[in-house]
Amino acid sequence: MLDKLDNLNSQTRILLAVALALLFFVPYSYFYAPQPTDTNATKSTQISTQANAPNAPTQETTQTQNIDNATQSTTSTDIIATIDSKNFTYTIDNLGRISQATLKEERYKLDSKPLELFSTSLQNDPKPLEIRFSNQVLNQKAFNIPYTTSSAKLDITNDSKIITLTQNLGEIVVEKIITFYPNGYYEITINIPENYPYFISTGMRPSVENDAYVFKGVIVKNSDGTITTIEDGDQSEQSNFAKSTILAAVDRYYTTLLFDKNGMDSVILNNSKDNPMPFISINGSTKLQGYIGPKDYRLLQSIDPVLTDVVEYGIITFFAKPLFLLLEILYNLVGNWGWAIVLLTIIVRIVLYPLTYKGMVSMQKLKDLAPKLKEIQAKYKGDPQKLQMHMMDLYKKHGANPMGGCLPILLQMPVFFAIYRVLYNAIELKGAEWIFWINDLSVMDPYFILPILMGATMFLQQHLTPTAFSDPMQEKIFKFLPLIFTIFFVTFPSGLVLYWFVNNIFSILQQLVINKMLANKKEKEIAEHKH
Repeated sequence: MLDKLDNLNSQTRILLAVALALLFFVPYSYFYAPQPTDTNATKSTQISTQANAPNAPTQETTQTQNIDNATQSTTSTDIIATIDSKNFTYTIDNLGRISQATLKEERYKLDSKPLELFSTSLQNDPKPLEIRFSNQVLNQKAFNIPYTTSSAKLDITNDSKIITLTQNLGEIVVEKIITFYPNGYYEITINIPENYPYFISTGMRPSVENDAYVFKGVIVKNSDGTITTIEDGDQSEQSNFAKSTILAAVDRYYTTLLFDKNGMDSVILNNSKDNPMPFISINGSTKLQGYIGPKDYRLLQSIDPVLTDVVEYGIITFFAKPLFLLLEILYNLVGNWGWAIVLLTIIVRIVLYPLTYKGMVSMQKLKDLAPKLKEIQAKYKGDPQKLQMHMMDLYKKHGANPMGGCLPILLQMPVFFAIYRVLYNAIELKGAEWIFWINDLSVMDPYFILPILMGATMFLQQHLTPTAFSDPMQEKIFKFLPLIFTIFFVTFPSGLVLYWFVNNIFSILQQLVINKMLANKKEKEIAEHKH
């Protein structure tokens, strides 16, 4: 068995490696999918690190510990104000925090109900606009004395409106003046006297899309323009970011963020699960800007172009973001995300055509040389060095490259992963229809039709592709790959399966054309030889 595996050609090994990787990651993500963050977030383990937060007093180790005690002792979370727009509703509790953000647009609804971004069970993790003081006594007061509001209800359907939240702590008065806009953007002015250092939070990340394949955590845009990402489970100690311009907590599709082009001193702590807890360290009054809602690229760009940096595609962002912009241009042309994916696939095929052509020609040459290779393998079976030497001589004589068939596949893998990230992360595809039964390109095909079509076209493509198997075992493994890929793609978003399906169709057409060209060329050579 192992000997047979050793004899697999390079192309089969690559496809087999991809299949095995999917075989591991798909079941793993299903059975070990991350659970929503629980309520016991703030523990003493991160409190000692909070002592070194920017601008925090030197005696903070004990003081910040009581911030958490104060949070846990808070039992009253009455709603004192509601901000209502056409597309969302925010509620503000008596601690001056945005306790919930509910999206009302049809495409965001979950089970036909408006979508709540924050888990109601997360009592001890910070919520958006939550303030924690460095001073122990003052912080305890802040979590026991309720805010008052200038208005119990704001309707911002047509224009922005201002609400003022006030908290009288005796020695000081905390004032939050917030201007809410209909698109989810807000501006906040915090009036607190100097020498009372405090921290304000963006809140923990929305807890709606916990898919294991996508980034979830905190994004910091640093003063030098670089991006730092901290994923859930990776924050084991405090991190400080001086003069950062964006601090965002994100899941797959949604975000809560604060930003300031003049710079903010961001502090990232960890909760009991080593999930990042984002704060901004402040001393005195300040003004910030914020946003809560979907990571819709154009919406974020309309608020401020810099906010598009929170649309995260991982290490391949540099390549995935241009692909998304191209996809969006195509969408603007045809008005349908499904057809835009089809056009994007065609463009990718055209760009990769020269390499694909060379790969297919190389594979055809290897197929033609297969009988001679078998003769050489039989003749030099006991002498690996001579076998290798004569095989290379044969390749060289006929201009064949044994790795030539692998190159197109290797080059397509980064493109595929970039498209995978784009189609998996783009909230624009949520609720986007294509044709017939595909009414949401961001979720799996409910009738499994696209995965089956994808597997069938992959099988047909295999049938048309020249192969030079020297071992029956290789051939069996190769033939099973369409079935394996079909099973894997069953749970993938329809948009991604659509890309692969269309890609297979164009591969088949391209293979037919090249096969015809090579056949004509061979007939011509035979005819010339006869004369």
